[in-house]
Amino acid sequence: MASTSEIKKGVVIRDPQGLWVVNEFQHINPGKGAAFVRTRIKNLQSGKTLETTFKTSETIELVEVEHRKMQYLYHDATGHTFMDQGTYEQATMSDQDVGADGKYLRDGMELNVTTYEGQPIALELPRKMVFKVTESMDATGGNTVSGGNMTKEVTVEGGIKVHVPLFIKQGENIIVNTENGEYVERA
Repeated sequence: MASTSEIKKGVVIRDPQGLWVVNEFQHINPGKGAAFVRTRIKNLQSGKTLETTFKTSETIELVEVEHRKMQYLYHDATGHTFMDQGTYEQATMSDQDVGADGKYLRDGMELNVTTYEGQPIALELPRKMVFKVTESMDATGGNTVSGGNMTKEVTVEGGIKVHVPLFIKQGENIIVNTENGEYVERA
């Protein structure tokens, strides 16, 4: 067990709901009352983010996790399989553990995987990725007027649907933000 004074960005805390990584923290020492630590934490399994506070008198359980550079190999009935770049060991994450991030995975891509006791528990995608537009309707007359936020829905590699400006055509490469699934710019 550890004290709340050891909370800092990047540490992993275990509680009954699972493992949580600290994304933001602030030690608060009010003029009146007990000091506390305000945090924003993210669940490593579900991806859910919470804002919570810890009193300085509380104890927390910190866990050691390892961040490894891994290559995505493939997806099958057992889940998503990754290979450690240094040891060539393979590890599999279930579809549930990967969650919505699975639609962005491509064979051969490298990413950071968080492991706990040798098992992968979370992955970190690049913030922005390049995708080729596989399906797009052409802009029709009257739709090309510069009207501000005119968009259309296109399909990119992997079947991902993205809202893009009207000038994007089939076959073009675009950059997509993997955190919110939104169009960023042409590649």
